[in-house]
Amino acid sequence: MSSPAASEADPDDRSATEPATAITSPQPTGPRRSPADFLRSPAGNAALLGACGAALLTFGSFGAGSVRRVDPLLEGVYLSWLRFGHGHLLSTIIIWIGVLLMIGAWVRLGRAVLADHALVHDLWKVLPAWTVPLLVATPMFSRDAYSYLAQGAMLREGFDPYSEGPVVNPGLLLDNVSNVWTTTTTPYGPVHLLLGAGITSITGDNVVSGTWLWRLLMLPGLVLMAWGVPRLARRMGGNPTVALWLAVLNPLVLVHLVGGVHNELLMVGLMLAGIVLVLEGRHLSGFALVSLAAAIKATAGLALPFMVWVWMIHERDRALAEGREPASPIKLFTKAAGTGIAVFVFVFGGTSLIAGVGIGWLTALSGSSKIINWLSLPTMLGHAVTWFTPWRLGSVLEVTRMLCMIALGAILVYAWWRFRRTERDAVLGIVIALTAVTLLSPAALPWYYSWPLVVAAAFAMSTRTLMVLVALSTWLMLIFNPDGSIGMYNIAHVALAVFAAVVAALSLRSPDPLHLRAASR
Repeated sequence: MSSPAASEADPDDRSATEPATAITSPQPTGPRRSPADFLRSPAGNAALLGACGAALLTFGSFGAGSVRRVDPLLEGVYLSWLRFGHGHLLSTIIIWIGVLLMIGAWVRLGRAVLADHALVHDLWKVLPAWTVPLLVATPMFSRDAYSYLAQGAMLREGFDPYSEGPVVNPGLLLDNVSNVWTTTTTPYGPVHLLLGAGITSITGDNVVSGTWLWRLLMLPGLVLMAWGVPRLARRMGGNPTVALWLAVLNPLVLVHLVGGVHNELLMVGLMLAGIVLVLEGRHLSGFALVSLAAAIKATAGLALPFMVWVWMIHERDRALAEGREPASPIKLFTKAAGTGIAVFVFVFGGTSLIAGVGIGWLTALSGSSKIINWLSLPTMLGHAVTWFTPWRLGSVLEVTRMLCMIALGAILVYAWWRFRRTERDAVLGIVIALTAVTLLSPAALPWYYSWPLVVAAAFAMSTRTLMVLVALSTWLMLIFNPDGSIGMYNIAHVALAVFAAVVAALSLRSPDPLHLRAASR
């Protein structure tokens, strides 16, 4: 399969009237290349460029990332100057250069993928090149890793993270938690707490080794994503290579989930693997994996009701294939839903018993309301209302969040009932549910958008749709500062992020969207 829109042979042949044909068919396997041949290929060039970007990100993170408030490690190697004054400015510049290099490499790789110059096994070679440098970086664009350590230490010391905040357990781990979260109870499931308690039991109050171990324990999620995305794409009619490029090698995913040390990495990987297993007929295993993902973060549980429909479809089709009359829809639903609920209760209840905690995480979910930014629709509406009225943002947010939660409930129920007839319907329903939660919840952060993206990437998409997703991913990647602060209230920051997003999107179609080569000639 070769797309004229994606070919780099003659960019002047492209026109604005190019048909938005969907990228659907799997690519041919082709002969495997030697490492030297790979490095000379477009995918190899992109791998080297992205690896350089990841290395710069890592180096810059020591001075301008979400650094510790007191860092004796940097002081011991005489690099503490990177955190202050001109050193901090230099570190910040290095980080942003690294981000732009990774985005450029990703878009360049996307052109190669669309032109059939890169296959799935090529992308598997690119993945470690872009990931390994990030493994030793200081957490970037978020301080959540420090909260994870503090929450794990609470469980280790016998505190209930669902009833008290990290502030009850003072120490080195608490010192690095964002002030807004020190009194907030944990919104994560028992598996998250068990992992945190295990890590802090091994590393004690050592922030560096604790952060590194958290990152390593999240990596299986990335492997599961890289395994599951192409398999899901083959079942949904998408292009496996495009899906892997869009959902896994996306800098938004790698930099935020790996570099930022977020438990979404393991949650999304387990959820995606569970969906694939259910589609392949291994229902119990699939439900168990998604339940395990929900025991890390509740968002993954949104996939479970849609997987019930898939199980029912399989039971019906098997009966027809065997020449039997299928059971009534009520009996099929009772069997699939009942067994699925039993698996969920066993997994979630079992991990809760092991952790020694209850279901207090349900009330802790409201803690996210402390986050106020433009990435969620309730906040967008709240800010817009304050522009035209004398009302204060706090009182307006209460109303917009309530209205959006009502709308979210209605959308989830509608999507669950509407998308029930085929496997494709059910997976599309999961995408809609995850997207609705991301947009309509009281708060959203850039890496939240990885939830629907990983599943949506499995569907066939036109080049124009991919360009939109490239622009959105780039903008989300650039809109937060490396230290985790929000850049959305700085007009210059937003304008530069929009410009970079537009250039990245256009670069997916043309290697020179600004016609700089012609200008230089």
